[in-house]
Amino acid sequence: MSMIKIIPLGFAAGAQVVGVDLRQPLSDADQRRINEAWLEHIVLVFPEQQLTPEEQIAFSRRFGVLDDHESQAPSTLHPEHREILVLSNKVVGGKKSGTYNSGRNWHTDLSYTTRLAKGAILHCKEKPPVGGDTMWANLYLALETLTPPIRRLIEDLEALHDVTLVRGIEQRDPTVVAEMKKRNPPVIHPVVRTHPETGRKSLLVNQRIRRFLGMSDEESQNLLAMLNAHATSPEFVYRHRWSVGDVVMWDNRCSMHVALGDFDQTKPRVMFRCSLEGEVETGRIARDLAGSDRESMLQAVAAVS
Repeated sequence: MSMIKIIPLGFAAGAQVVGVDLRQPLSDADQRRINEAWLEHIVLVFPEQQLTPEEQIAFSRRFGVLDDHESQAPSTLHPEHREILVLSNKVVGGKKSGTYNSGRNWHTDLSYTTRLAKGAILHCKEKPPVGGDTMWANLYLALETLTPPIRRLIEDLEALHDVTLVRGIEQRDPTVVAEMKKRNPPVIHPVVRTHPETGRKSLLVNQRIRRFLGMSDEESQNLLAMLNAHATSPEFVYRHRWSVGDVVMWDNRCSMHVALGDFDQTKPRVMFRCSLEGEVETGRIARDLAGSDRESMLQAVAAVS
């Protein structure tokens, strides 16, 4: 009989899972119970788990195919397990880690690739004495609470996602940044997407969007600012205060998140992350989009004037 208990932590998202030792192989019944809770609560917290990289990988694989991290610079991966991205602010060999300030603006994992992540499993290895929190926003609720005119406006809209909009990217090792840019040209995704398991629609916006297709830069920025502010309203957000040993898994198909820099940067913050590969490609590489749509329109009008 399963000993798992699910304890809600927030209204919009977040639940604690107790009664399971992730070092041990999951039974099929426990895997189904956790998956059901994951779909319901979006963010699951497993406290006091001390996993080896192998154990974290084994647990993560129960919920999908692991991402091969082709979008990441090799220097940011675990030296013995490329299935694990190491999020660290430590200085090694006189250089800051290529991930030392990762996640500092609201984002959905791998939205700058054609295949967004299904989800991720993050294990807290080291943390500062205070701060270093992470927040998640429920993008189901963000879409469902928009007024009908705005929903009609965005229903068929597409957005341009750009890795260069990762906050603080210019402060990282130039070699790592150049490699990320080379691996990740701008991509286009729909603004409204449908969850492959629940069938619910959610909003896909974040702070790594450059503009909306068919709109001018000015129109795009105003609409994007409104949608991002709405999506990250406190009533849609769960904030997690980390403890060493926490394992947190989130559903990337209906959420976005931000890693807060609210801590002493001289104190270590180290997380190991496994990413789950998205079930389908929802994006396409952007081509011939150098100018804004407004500029293109003005040029076309001038040509026939």
